[in-house]
Amino acid sequence: MPRPLLPRLAIGALVLPLLSAMPAHGADTYPAKPIRWIVPYAAGGGSDFLARTIGQGLSAKAGQPVLVDNKPGGNTAIGAAETARSAADGYTVLSADNGTLVFNPVLYKTLSYNPGKDLAPVTLLGRFPMILVVGANSPVKSARDFIAQAKSTQGGVNYGSAGAGSPHHLAMELLKVEAGGLPMTHAPYRGAAPALADVAAGQVAAMMVDYAAGAGFIKGGKVRPLAVANATRLPQLPDVPTFAELGYPRVEAAALVGMVVPAATPPEVINTLNKDVVAAIREPAVNKRLVDFGVEPVGNTPAQFSELLRTESARWTRLIRDLKITLDN
Repeated sequence: MPRPLLPRLAIGALVLPLLSAMPAHGADTYPAKPIRWIVPYAAGGGSDFLARTIGQGLSAKAGQPVLVDNKPGGNTAIGAAETARSAADGYTVLSADNGTLVFNPVLYKTLSYNPGKDLAPVTLLGRFPMILVVGANSPVKSARDFIAQAKSTQGGVNYGSAGAGSPHHLAMELLKVEAGGLPMTHAPYRGAAPALADVAAGQVAAMMVDYAAGAGFIKGGKVRPLAVANATRLPQLPDVPTFAELGYPRVEAAALVGMVVPAATPPEVINTLNKDVVAAIREPAVNKRLVDFGVEPVGNTPAQFSELLRTESARWTRLIRDLKITLDN
């Protein structure tokens, strides 16, 4: 005896919506193609090393190639603007430091991108704490000596940096303020290496530099580290005190390098990317390479990175505006 038709139709009506809700067989799941990682600096620097080292681990985790694309220029604005204009699909990511996300919006009246509107945080990759250094032949033996020398020298002293608006520049401006208004004049260079060379030669009195950039000069005895602008001493320089130990607890500064994506990138893609990047940072081999280079590896959540940017923006915006620092021509 044939079965009634109605139950068959009813079952079909229930099954069809379930089938339509299921993804098609072989549908793309992120990531399904290579990831382009834009670095807004030339090859060979700290941000480039960070991207290439973590990128290898990310490639293994994601199962896709990670292609580092160096786009230097415009105080990182060229790479940031290109990322902001890219498809919001997780296949274009940017190494963005505090210059890109915190300093530039205050230093320039107009920018080709808006960090808050155009870019979304994925994770803080790592920190490059700043270190006050002087030439090896300098009579200055401590940070207190340096502060006293700057105050007692008629006309003050010159200091170098890796460039106007860089974390190295603003770290010295922070010290200037916290030490009671040190008479110091900024001498910007194109990169940390030429600035360090002039510090070593005694052409400029001092500079703030991260360990990754300054390790060769420090290990080679060409410059002398006096204090670190970090909450704790650095493992690479255990005998060098923090500014907090010397009575300047607010002198904390670092180059903060994170990963961001175009703002409209779906949250689920950001979360997948975050999970894979953080896992790559925590791989023992990757982690060791970063620490040996002079990076303090981090790897946090998008929300934690966003909150860090909020607090960093508040303190540096105040300093930049109080000192009337601008990079507009």
